[in-house]
Amino acid sequence: MQADILLHPRWIIPVDPAESVLCYHSLAVAGGRILALLPTDKARADIQAAQELELPDHVLIPGLINAHTHTPMTLLRGLADDLPLAVWLHEHIWPAESRWVREEFVRDGTRLALLEMLRGGTTCFNDMYFFPEITAKATADAGMRAVVGLIVLDFPSSWARDSDDYLHKGIEIHDQFRDHPLIRTAFAPHAPYSVADAPLRRVATLAEELDLSVHIHVHETRDEITRSLSDYGCRPLERLAALGLVSPRLIAIHMTQLQADEVETLATCGAHVVHCPESNLKLASGASPVEEKLIPAGINCALGTDGAASNNDLDMIGEMRSAALLAKGETCRASALPAYAALRMATINGARALGLEEETGSLEPGKSADMVALDFGRPETQPVYNPVSQLVYAAGRDQVRHVWVAGHQLIRDREPTTLDPKAILDAAREWGERIAAAD
Repeated sequence: MQADILLHPRWIIPVDPAESVLCYHSLAVAGGRILALLPTDKARADIQAAQELELPDHVLIPGLINAHTHTPMTLLRGLADDLPLAVWLHEHIWPAESRWVREEFVRDGTRLALLEMLRGGTTCFNDMYFFPEITAKATADAGMRAVVGLIVLDFPSSWARDSDDYLHKGIEIHDQFRDHPLIRTAFAPHAPYSVADAPLRRVATLAEELDLSVHIHVHETRDEITRSLSDYGCRPLERLAALGLVSPRLIAIHMTQLQADEVETLATCGAHVVHCPESNLKLASGASPVEEKLIPAGINCALGTDGAASNNDLDMIGEMRSAALLAKGETCRASALPAYAALRMATINGARALGLEEETGSLEPGKSADMVALDFGRPETQPVYNPVSQLVYAAGRDQVRHVWVAGHQLIRDREPTTLDPKAILDAAREWGERIAAAD
């Protein structure tokens, strides 16, 4: 059997089949796809590969999927920490965005985010921000995978004048990238409180016509619920359902404020929820009842970091740990959200939420070779009794050594192969000086 790449790690965690861990197995890649997983002795005997890589004390996992972020906001990281949400947003973040967000800001912020995410083992992300065409191009140039949000708002920005303009430009971007092997698109109305009924109805119709997901912040805070009851006479999810948006296409972000009937609605309609534990904790928004209500109801739950302005990192390994620990603290059950469940949220569940489960999210023959090798030979992760527990509760993103997307190696021995770290960091420092001087 011929292969392009043959990897020999100490452990492989394929994610599917569920709960499996393969010891002394190898993985072969051909044409950018996983060709086979088989015992290492058999792989050495049966497979001839152009490249063979020995990975002792390494664990090989599917590429992590950040199911909700705002990549260019890396340039606002730490701008206004430890402030109430309203003060943080209205007095610092929105004024900074109004002043600085242009194509150059989005390009430089996206590249900084791509470098951070790849070095942390993230191979795919779901984005929502202005100038999505710039984010899409930067991501494609880096060889990374993304679902790029076609943002919709009622108010003008440097990118669009009004909701009609947002939708028009979004459809153009969808057409531009519709056949791209790494870039997908989704409608991304910002939130129920920032988009009126008419454009939300159009989003629902267009999503059906174009077969796209709808990525939206919803039920993030108690204040959002209160405002919706005052302005619309109903809670946000009820309003979205009436507008035709609660369906298997819905990717609902945050969902910290939920009633029993709303959980039932999400489950019945097949909607997806993205849990952002660190951002919700930092902004004191509450916590999504992932373990207590959503998973028992059969709702697909993925993980996201949110933007670096409210997290303040794009570290999906850290997010897995936070999700697992938060679930245990919220339920007072040590068995709540075990390590493998957290890993599934950061991989196959994210792929399922984004409609990419046939392409990525697990290490299975036929799927794209989106893979991450972490070095467990470090003092921080020795000895290894259970590599999944070690990944979630002990490992750090600095242990990510190699990263591949579609069989192309994007991180080799911690160094990027498609991005220029010096240029990216120089640009970030320059932006930091400009933004700090004006804040």
